[in-house]
Amino acid sequence: MSDHAPVNLRIDSGGGRLVVCGARPHLSWQLPTGWPEQDGYVLEARINGVDQAPVQAASPRHLFIPWPWQALASRDKVSWRVRSRQSDDTSPWSAQHEFEVGLLAPDWTAAWISPPEPEADSTEANRPAYTLEGSFVLDRPCTRARLYATALGVYEVYLNGRRVGDTELAPGSTSYAETLYGQAEDITDDVRWGRNEIEIVLSDGWYRGKSGAWRKPARWGTRTAARLEVHIEHPDGTWTTAGTGPRWSSRPSAIVRADLMDGQTTDLGTVRRDPAPVVVDAVEAPPVEWSPAPPVRRIERLEPTGVTRTSPGSCVVDFGQNASGWIALTDLGPAGTRTVIDHGEHVDASGDLTTSHLDSARPGEPPVPFVQRDVVVSDGAATGCFEPRHTIHGFRYAKVQRDDGAEPAPSAISMQVVHTDLRSTGTFACSDPDLTRLHDVARWSFRGNAVDVPTDCPTRERLGWTGDYQIFVSTAVRLFDVDGFSRKWLRSVRDDQLPDGRIVNSSPDPNHLKKHPDAMVDHITGSAGWGDAIVHVPWVLYETYGDDVALAENWDAMVHWVEFALGAARSKRHPSRVERSANARPHEAYLWDGTFHWGEWSEPKQRAADGSLIDPVGSDPVAWFMTDKGEVGTAYLYRSVSTLARIADVLGKEDDARRYRGLAERIRDAWQTEFLDGEGRTTAGTQAGYVRALAFDLVPPRLRDAAAAHLVTLIREAGDHLTTGFLSTADLLPVLADTGHADVAHAVLTRRTEPSWLAMLDRGATTIWEDWEGIDADGNATASLNHYSKGAVVRFLHTHTLGLRQTPGSVAWSSFVVAPVPGPGITWASGSFESPQGTIAVNWALDDGTFRIDVDVPPGSTATVVLPDGTAIPAGPGPVHAECPVPSPRALPVP
Repeated sequence: MSDHAPVNLRIDSGGGRLVVCGARPHLSWQLPTGWPEQDGYVLEARINGVDQAPVQAASPRHLFIPWPWQALASRDKVSWRVRSRQSDDTSPWSAQHEFEVGLLAPDWTAAWISPPEPEADSTEANRPAYTLEGSFVLDRPCTRARLYATALGVYEVYLNGRRVGDTELAPGSTSYAETLYGQAEDITDDVRWGRNEIEIVLSDGWYRGKSGAWRKPARWGTRTAARLEVHIEHPDGTWTTAGTGPRWSSRPSAIVRADLMDGQTTDLGTVRRDPAPVVVDAVEAPPVEWSPAPPVRRIERLEPTGVTRTSPGSCVVDFGQNASGWIALTDLGPAGTRTVIDHGEHVDASGDLTTSHLDSARPGEPPVPFVQRDVVVSDGAATGCFEPRHTIHGFRYAKVQRDDGAEPAPSAISMQVVHTDLRSTGTFACSDPDLTRLHDVARWSFRGNAVDVPTDCPTRERLGWTGDYQIFVSTAVRLFDVDGFSRKWLRSVRDDQLPDGRIVNSSPDPNHLKKHPDAMVDHITGSAGWGDAIVHVPWVLYETYGDDVALAENWDAMVHWVEFALGAARSKRHPSRVERSANARPHEAYLWDGTFHWGEWSEPKQRAADGSLIDPVGSDPVAWFMTDKGEVGTAYLYRSVSTLARIADVLGKEDDARRYRGLAERIRDAWQTEFLDGEGRTTAGTQAGYVRALAFDLVPPRLRDAAAAHLVTLIREAGDHLTTGFLSTADLLPVLADTGHADVAHAVLTRRTEPSWLAMLDRGATTIWEDWEGIDADGNATASLNHYSKGAVVRFLHTHTLGLRQTPGSVAWSSFVVAPVPGPGITWASGSFESPQGTIAVNWALDDGTFRIDVDVPPGSTATVVLPDGTAIPAGPGPVHAECPVPSPRALPVP
């Protein structure tokens, strides 16, 4: 028998301090040390202390195993363990893994309760938070106590005056018309004999608060509400329950204004008003479910790195890092002192806070000013602390102004970094401090945009744009475990999908386009590169984690989206092709060119004669809108259809796989016919077009070298600068390196003039900017300074500089390749990846003419280590060391 047991048992569920799931979780584990694979396993489980019949399977699978016993019930307490088998070898039993089942939808009995506020105006916002109050009596011994809660709005729970749990911004952001998640907390040690008092602090949150660049109230509902149940188990196995209902009361809280975007105002000296009866069951809500994602939490605390006094009683505090979160302030002054805190990403030449670059404007309309402002009025308590948990901000700087003229001591103020509690899985460092710093900056940028859903920026819009995550997800999986986080977001993407199959631009969709049609928004919905997230993101989750559950969950939505796009290709033609020929050529039935596309979007701006940057959309919106974007649309149609064929294979849908493979070939033939000539030149002749063609495998093998050479020519002509935009920048460097132009890739990566990543760092970026010149040479800011999509470049640092990439066709890192591509002047690189099989570690160095590399291969994986001299070394689980003389640099062809 093996000396080692399976480790890291887990289920596919989120939860807070309690691991909570639904009725049928999926089970995963890592193989015993030294095992390259298993050919079978045995599972054992105890449910509420009762042993279940063991389950044996002759299977190599150890990830996302469907629950093999009967469906679980509410509050079930489960422990399970596993042993692996390989040929005649059997491992010891793993340690026990424990979890609980949440309160399942049919078992909720508590009523929905709402504060008796005036009927909400659809344009109203920044309303107060309310406190909902109730109680229950404990008159029997307690062995286990659980609190289950959710809300339409954002809520916190207090039990006997103490806050319950550490989840922030619960219940999170969802498409509330379809999906609502609950939260569970262990309150066994918090309940007391006799009367127990419960308070729920409830505000608008994502449900009814402002959203988007135009700060419009979300359209999920007009009345907030909360639902809560306490379940207490007694020694004899019986349960007592209590929950929200007509006996509860409501009163205004000390939070007199609360909005996730605009900020929170708290008057700690507010006179406690008499309670009023709650409104019962006045809302409609979907059944309560349990999220697969980890919760939002306070992740870390940042202290000030500098303070600039701007006027008496006013100072700007620099925390040294752009992030998402809020301020904790302990020096509130005497009773009645009013402190105003404004938050932003940038300061002007005098050191004063400036946010005008985040204002939103439309032609002919006044701008919508950007505001992130918290206010607190002191009650004079020496132990008072202000921490606004019913809002969240994106900021590096906080301007603090007190009306008594005093300034808080730096020790009294800190930044609480708040986002989804994602488990870190990837590390990277190398001998070039700029590249190590770039990796850190991109990582911070994603962290700031991972507040329950992947957003474009944590400031101006905060929307879950599909295009942004479609671009970044392949990088996100190298930095954090984003499986549950992504599956949660994909649920909203499915919920928001329109009846004709189109995917809306951002999800959850606060405009609720599915219910509230809007002609303008409708017209710009259904774009290639954005809607394709519904296919691409689940596929990346499957490749990275082995999560075929994500494929099955999203299959219908994928098909619906792809069939919309195929139908649009058949039935719509771009005006330029109609002008070319009244009758469509046969291949045009597979060109997706006749409906709206954002296109490449946000390519580096050109300069006018006066040196100002030209906005191609703002300067001539009609021309931009009418430009033929069929190359982009058709390329993405090919990728999504071919990916769908692979997904159908995984799910055992043979007929679908056959059909979509055939369609993919016809789409690729059509793309080549329309957009590629016999010398490997694309019709548009842009960097972006060549990158996409090569990355998506649209170029036939005989023309790949020529197409890559044309791309290199464009880069050299641009002075080794990129001109790619939103969709293709992430693939630029890998395409160059994989086509034999690693020297060009590193030249682009290490440019220090705009547009470039290092120019951002040289101008003080601590997160990735939306515009390449987010801060210009004069120190003026434009657009968002935390827009993570361009940070996808750091995937190249993992896959090429470090050299760690999954073998093509491998799933869940069962096989990988380590083939470093050292850039000029880089003498060492080190990194790791917490794969589903275990920790992969890579360290290489160039020293005295020798290349040395060490790799740790985890159980369940095999690897191939490729040395710079071309030597390929196969490796199984365990450590690998290899070295070779450093070969002389190869002379690469100069285009």
